[in-house]
Amino acid sequence: MAARHFLTLTDLSAGELATLIARAAELKAAHKRGERQVRYPGRVMAMLFEKSSTRTRASFEAAWTHLGGHSMFLSPRDIQLGRGETVEDSARVLSRMVDALVVRTFSHERLELFAAHSTVPVINALTDRFHPCQLLADILTWTECHGDVRGRTAAFVGDGNNVCHSWMEAARLFGFRLRVATPQNYRPAADLQTAYADCVEILDDPKAAVAGADAVITDVWASMGQEDETAARQAAFAGYEVDQALMARAAPGAIFMHCLPAHRGEEVSAEVIDGPQSVVWDEAENRLHAQKALLELLLG
Repeated sequence: MAARHFLTLTDLSAGELATLIARAAELKAAHKRGERQVRYPGRVMAMLFEKSSTRTRASFEAAWTHLGGHSMFLSPRDIQLGRGETVEDSARVLSRMVDALVVRTFSHERLELFAAHSTVPVINALTDRFHPCQLLADILTWTECHGDVRGRTAAFVGDGNNVCHSWMEAARLFGFRLRVATPQNYRPAADLQTAYADCVEILDDPKAAVAGADAVITDVWASMGQEDETAARQAAFAGYEVDQALMARAAPGAIFMHCLPAHRGEEVSAEVIDGPQSVVWDEAENRLHAQKALLELLLG
């Protein structure tokens, strides 16, 4: 049987995703009770990260340790990939030695090439186009706060980036409406705007996007690799900060989410991210539990 990969949310069906979120909640509850969760003793997960990480690396390593396996972290400094060995050859070799591969890289096409030549599951730990593991944690967090998210409304304010793209996919798969407020030159990819036009609305005005929303999400204005654009992006996103005045336009009981790291005073005010509507710390922790459920699903 061919390996099953998780490169975008659409690699799973809506039903599988609902089951995964429910399973993640079960695993979280069991972890809180102190129950051992050893499922894969003696099995190995390799993490190939071409971009630095805090939450993604820590959560995957901790998840796999809880499940009884061993993880190995591979940076470009440690292996031949990027120093002459092709992506295809690296995938062929590593997948003969490990049971799963978690890959964090700049180019989504590079990830797809890696998966095409791997005989074990490949998981997208972030590319320039999608960040699906983040969305598993986000939906788990939203569900914990509001129950079933079907029929609800989320607002994404800021850069139409990889996290935004995965929120767009989630809107259809989980059955909610998404409003995206972003400047004209920083909108999500055109093909995704077209593909998800039935459930995603693209706006210029953050106030209109947030009005009545059950969840408000943002991300940094300049991601890794965009540092030289910081000044231009700060100017373009003036007026897109999620502050208390903007949150006041959301629905009663609305939550604030951010995948982190956050820049207080830029995309979000300190009063919001450190305030009572913020669930960012639960969201960060939930990477651990959601990824355990994902590994179970892919490995069986």
